[in-house]
Amino acid sequence: MTGLAIESRTNPAATTQGDGNRSRPVRVCILAPSIDVLGGQSRQAERLMNGLAAETSVEIGFIPHAPRLPRPLRFLQRIKYVRTVVNTVVYWIMAVTRLWRYDVIHAYSASYYSYLLSVLPIILLAKLYRKRLLLNYHSGEAEDHLANWKLTALPFIRLADLIVVPSGYLVDVFAKFGLKARAIHNVVELDVFRYRERKPIRPVFLTSRLHEPLYNVPCVLRGFAVVQRHYPEASLVVAGDGWMRPQLEQLAVELGLKNTRFVGRVPWGDMPDLYDASDVYLTATNIDNMPGSVIECLSCGLPVVTTDAGGVPYIVTHDETALIVPRDDHEALAEQAMRLLRDADLAVHLARNGRTACVNYAWPAVRSEWLEAYHELGRQVMSSAPSPIRSEIQ
Repeated sequence: MTGLAIESRTNPAATTQGDGNRSRPVRVCILAPSIDVLGGQSRQAERLMNGLAAETSVEIGFIPHAPRLPRPLRFLQRIKYVRTVVNTVVYWIMAVTRLWRYDVIHAYSASYYSYLLSVLPIILLAKLYRKRLLLNYHSGEAEDHLANWKLTALPFIRLADLIVVPSGYLVDVFAKFGLKARAIHNVVELDVFRYRERKPIRPVFLTSRLHEPLYNVPCVLRGFAVVQRHYPEASLVVAGDGWMRPQLEQLAVELGLKNTRFVGRVPWGDMPDLYDASDVYLTATNIDNMPGSVIECLSCGLPVVTTDAGGVPYIVTHDETALIVPRDDHEALAEQAMRLLRDADLAVHLARNGRTACVNYAWPAVRSEWLEAYHELGRQVMSSAPSPIRSEIQ
């Protein structure tokens, strides 16, 4: 996704008609955050492209929101504010010069300024080039965005030919605003995670959310402080990073937490080992959609204690696949965590059910849904088929 080039394939049994005598694959350009940027959207885009790599009925191109510049210019991407301007300008130039080649434009979208800079211009380009636009919206902040960004959100999102979201929660949110969305689940790579049942279960805890207010990591620290009063040997690994990290580290000191390590940003490739080394996962998010970390925990048998934020209750069920508590209630979070420590059979019950549920999020379960979406939009494209192109992954 970051510096490779792939050859697009022609397909003798394609779904989009070319010159009337032969058919060709549907040409899809995916625009999403670069894998260089830690985040759920970048991981999902990479997993989707990996899954589609074997498909002959589609040709995939990729334009990252933050393109990797030539080496002599990369210092610009290390300068605050300058980085945003440079990334945005290069991204827009790449979009203007490349999107005309494709049938379907697949734009990953978050909310607020990310949407404004990375998605709104793409919507306009799709209309200008008369391409089909698939808007893939991932943010748990969708309701606030749609309600309060009245000039730039709803009027332009309505121009999308298809809105795809990763959970039934966002389907319901969009419906409140008169927008029809289709749910296609995020992808989890089951073969990457080692399934392990924790019995006996140890007081070894993990949290791995970004250090920003909406993820409410302070609630996790306060809950862990309660747990540690009952289980002095309990340990907590705090993975992730963000502007709140100094405040969180100070809060840990004020709470007198022991055996607590802030390990910062963890490369995604190292996360399976971090999950495997832990026995309970804690998350106290206030706003969420379909947290990939929760699905990944379920896939490896790691019991989850989570808040009931946003789309979380759409993907897990209390006492069946996870333990769910009200938002911003550290006492409830601690109580459910200690419930697991007291009842190893409950931990195994959650682990087995969670792993079974994860089958719904594996590539074989969502493959046909993505292909159907692309082919549906591709069939609407009534243009001559140019010669096969070379898709570049920046």
